[in-house]
Amino acid sequence: MEQIKNRFFDTTVDFSKSSLLSRDCLAKTDSLNYYDITLKSDEKAFIHQIRHAKKEARRLEKNLVFLCIGSDRATGDCFGPLVGETLLYHFARQKTPASLPSVYGTLQTPVHAINLQGTIRQLQESLYDPYIVAVDASLGIREHIGYVTYSQNPLAPGIGVQKSLPHIGNASITGIVNVSGNNCHGTLQTTRLSKVIALSNFVSHCILAAYHC
Repeated sequence: MEQIKNRFFDTTVDFSKSSLLSRDCLAKTDSLNYYDITLKSDEKAFIHQIRHAKKEARRLEKNLVFLCIGSDRATGDCFGPLVGETLLYHFARQKTPASLPSVYGTLQTPVHAINLQGTIRQLQESLYDPYIVAVDASLGIREHIGYVTYSQNPLAPGIGVQKSLPHIGNASITGIVNVSGNNCHGTLQTTRLSKVIALSNFVSHCILAAYHC
């Protein structure tokens, strides 16, 4: 296995021990929390996780970045860009936007398989050692469709569709948009937009609430 290490992404993680949960696009399966977007209690718990990420970034004296991965060319894959679009819109309209986290990856300027490594280099050059929360759509088991996950581990983007991309992030958020199977590309193309919007609204709302926006 090729080893590429960086402050905030690492491609040395072994997936052989992660069974079904590896399909949920996370580099490891420990510290993985699932949130039902229909439950108020889970909404409060997810907001708490975002506040924890804020405190951790502050403790480490790092700039917090939401890196929202995906493309609007496939319905199921636009979860990340939808989150990024909403965050950027609301953050830009605050009185002190400089105090808010940076956002990379929107519908207008998506971060995807082709430009992910270039975006990582850009982050390295523009922000010193940032604390990255990676956001991406994922495919999982049927019982988890419509759930959001949060992990204090890197994201492995592309694993649900058999792509090899750098693991990225100090923490990661996924929206499980559909079931994993043999034709993952087709699944993403035919995922219901209403499901993706509901997931992205939940994540965006919770992040904005954590920042009192």
